[in-house]
Amino acid sequence: VQLQASGGGLVQAGGSLTLSCAASGRTFSTYTMAWFRQAPGKEREFVTAISWNDDSTYYADSVKGRFTMSRDGTKRMVYLQMNSLKPEDTAVYYCAGTRYGLADRSRMRYDDWGQGTQVTVSS
Repeated sequence: VQLQASGGGLVQAGGSLTLSCAASGRTFSTYTMAWFRQAPGKEREFVTAISWNDDSTYYADSVKGRFTMSRDGTKRMVYLQMNSLKPEDTAVYYCAGTRYGLADRSRMRYDDWGQGTQVTVSS
């Protein structure tokens, strides 16, 4: 599946932003999807994932309670609603997918990646 992330931008601390990821292909419903992020000079880290079979969601501790991931199978879209943003959330955000895969925090588990969208949170 091909993925294209969008929706990044500049926002003040405490603000909100919604990222979108559009997927191509008819097999989208069989994909576990995830969001990762990478800040300058740091490794790419797990943010959240949603399972293909039951839409269970999983979150990194750093975003739990502030971020919400969802999917719309009809539109072949996944979303990341980000609230109460902090400067440390500043990063390039990537959507990723793995077919029939388990929701996993390791980026090695995901086969397909979008191009990334920049999120900058000012203090």
